[in-house]
Amino acid sequence: MSEATKQIHVLNPFEHVRALCQRITRQVAERVVGQEEAVECVTAGLLLGGHVLMEGVPGVGKTLLARTLADVVHLKFHRVQFTPDLMPADVLGTYMVQTGPDGRPVMALQPGPLFSNIVLADEINRASPKTQSALLEAMQERQVSLGSSTHALPSPFFVVATQNPIDNEGTYPLPEAQLDRFLMKVMVRFPTEDEVMNIVARTAGGAEAAVQRVADAETILAAGKTIRTMPVADHVARYAVRLVFATHPDHKSAPACNRRYVKAGASPRAAQSVLAVAKFFALLDGRLNVAIDDVKRAAYPCLRHRILLNFDAIADEATTDSLIHQTLIELDRTKDDGGAAKAPAKKK
Repeated sequence: MSEATKQIHVLNPFEHVRALCQRITRQVAERVVGQEEAVECVTAGLLLGGHVLMEGVPGVGKTLLARTLADVVHLKFHRVQFTPDLMPADVLGTYMVQTGPDGRPVMALQPGPLFSNIVLADEINRASPKTQSALLEAMQERQVSLGSSTHALPSPFFVVATQNPIDNEGTYPLPEAQLDRFLMKVMVRFPTEDEVMNIVARTAGGAEAAVQRVADAETILAAGKTIRTMPVADHVARYAVRLVFATHPDHKSAPACNRRYVKAGASPRAAQSVLAVAKFFALLDGRLNVAIDDVKRAAYPCLRHRILLNFDAIADEATTDSLIHQTLIELDRTKDDGGAAKAPAKKK
């Protein structure tokens, strides 16, 4: 067991996990200017064993963020540029004929880039649905089936996917089943003027800033287990579940905006994601209990890709973030009655 991992197993493991998160984000900031929310969410995805979809215009540091994180935690990293002609075998790998020890030809597995700890699926929406669906088993089961054999992927296994929000030509929207496999969808904002000045100053010399390795695979896995053991009060968990149900347009707790603009609401996996990420945010804040505010903060990255909008929403330029905001307001307004309809009084 490494020294870094031993630190997790002390009397206060949560404090050491918090210190680990701070070290990771501090080292990532040596290369990535700003983007604090994106850095925290990607770190949460890695520790919690989830996957993260990043959306932003070109040049805002999405690829740099994923590659820097891999350097900081000393994990095997592969970047795959998704294109329309990319085939599943290019990602998963395939069996090839090789010469065995006895000189006879044998079929041997040639692993694809997916057999890594951190996989950057760059511009994932440019690949065909056939190639996109090849990731489903890997993202959910942490394994790859090729022919009649199943191969386990290394642990931890973390997929960071990126997509461009403004270029729709030559792209294939991700299916709902695959979107649901992502723990979070992070909107990578455009940097401020001061941040761009900082970026220009850092890159003027042409040399990339060096980062220190602060964790390994064993440390990451131990930290993730520690975060998930954080207790959650029943009323907080109930709030997260009610939030998910309120995204369904046919549910009695759905606000008017969701009934009008939502075609399909979030899945039960969304409630699991919200509570897991809320634990991470509580830990970053130095608390050992999850608050309602942590659930609200986790709602946006965990739900925005799980809510399917209808044509009315597109016509009226409604966004999932605006609907989540309105849903949270409605939940706070009705929290006194627990979100449940009162039973009618019995007639005497």
